[in-house]
Amino acid sequence: MRGVVPHNGAEGAPKTIAESTRARICAIAGCAPRILRQTFSTWSLSKLCDYLLTHGYVERISREILRRILRDGGVSWQATATWKASNDPDFTAKMSRILEFYDHPPADGRVLCVDEFGPLNLLPRTGQAWRPFKKPLRTRATYTRTHGVRHMLAALDLATGKITYRIRDRKRWREFLTFLKQLRRRWPGQRLYLILDNYGPHKRPEVLTWCQANDIELVFAPTNASWLNWIESEFAALRYFALDGTDHRSHAEQDAALGAYLRWHNQRAQPKHHFAINSRIRQTDYTINAA
Repeated sequence: MRGVVPHNGAEGAPKTIAESTRARICAIAGCAPRILRQTFSTWSLSKLCDYLLTHGYVERISREILRRILRDGGVSWQATATWKASNDPDFTAKMSRILEFYDHPPADGRVLCVDEFGPLNLLPRTGQAWRPFKKPLRTRATYTRTHGVRHMLAALDLATGKITYRIRDRKRWREFLTFLKQLRRRWPGQRLYLILDNYGPHKRPEVLTWCQANDIELVFAPTNASWLNWIESEFAALRYFALDGTDHRSHAEQDAALGAYLRWHNQRAQPKHHFAINSRIRQTDYTINAA
């Protein structure tokens, strides 16, 4: 038999498949089917079994045996993830400056990570919950959403780990400037260093002029590198714990849920330290791939 260690002539799938064949099966599973001249773009266990049998890699194999081989070989079924690389020519310099703010906050001021969260529309959101086996919660489907959207403007204070926020109907430069004025009043007498992305309203002349006159320095992240803004991880938690699995019927109800979570968060907040401490971006030879 090809790739099979015989097993006393018993019926069914062989008990043992050679290690070299197992490794080849895992490699085949990791290939896009069309590279192997198949007419489909994604494997299923049945299609992979058929391919292995048709091309003589094994004499017999079941889907369950194949599943075990892949599991033992460290291969699992995963959704495709997206990535976005920065093509900013000043990426390294901008990233290094932001990391310096994270690692060594200036003694003359306070570092805040600022961004918008949203849009906050009203819709049933899928989530996760502990449930009896094979009895998931079900949520309604929607086809029309006529309640409009809202937006959250938020700032993460690295010195305390607390989040300051406002929820507004729009996120134009006027709303952004109003939010900055609220931050200025919250921390009078300190220079504010704001880490933020390159969203158009952040760079409006009116915003830049006011910041310069009010001891606020805007520190822009490299293009397509929003992951450098520490508040993004807090937004991920906010989405998971305050929105996932909900079906709010009004903006007032949804705003209250977001506010309740953020108050809970702020009561337990700790100063933020050690951003991406074991990441490749900390290596001296790290370079970003161009998009």
